[in-house]
Amino acid sequence: MADLKRKELSLVHRVRAAGAPAEPPDRPPLLILLHGVGSNELAMASLSDSFDPRFIVVSARSPIPLGPFAFAWFNVTFTRNGPIIDAAEAEAAWLRMAQFIDEAVAAYDAEPRRVFVAGFSQGGIVALATMLTAPERLAGAVCMSGRLPPEVLPHIVAPDRLRDKPVLIVHGVNDDVLGVAFARSARTILGQLPVSLEYHEFEFGHTTSPASLAVVSDWLTKRLAG
Repeated sequence: MADLKRKELSLVHRVRAAGAPAEPPDRPPLLILLHGVGSNELAMASLSDSFDPRFIVVSARSPIPLGPFAFAWFNVTFTRNGPIIDAAEAEAAWLRMAQFIDEAVAAYDAEPRRVFVAGFSQGGIVALATMLTAPERLAGAVCMSGRLPPEVLPHIVAPDRLRDKPVLIVHGVNDDVLGVAFARSARTILGQLPVSLEYHEFEFGHTTSPASLAVVSDWLTKRLAG
């Protein structure tokens, strides 16, 4: 599918046009893709055509440079006791994502009630955190090979604001970067909230696969139908 002419927004991004124009007064749904630490928007843009052609797909670049073509949503140090993150940068990341959602909806004339965020690894963390802290901006969130850091928990909104909000978690049981225990912990925490949670594990490491992307794509398409 063709790219749309990119607008100047607060985050560098790539954008894929919807496969067909929406019938007035309807506007197309929006899917925002978020990459992992050390990557960039091109990694997720390469997956754009995996998803329903009705979506405008925006692949956003995180704001913190780590090196040539390498960026992060927040700084993280991997230790034997697990990842240690910069909590202030992490909070800034999900606040910035909420702002970027508003910008992208306005810039590309998308339907604000049908905005989804899907992220891989650190991008999945930001997707979950945005849902839990700014749920009115999202119709659903997808976390692929990510986690729910404890630093997010004090910022979760009142349960009534999360009622029936769709959340999908997919994770590899052989993940050696963010072990599957992180996904299972997120499942337990989210299970105590009134979100509509779907959870899948796959026989792979810290990656995606055609099978996992098919699950994500199918989940998103079903949410559009709903």
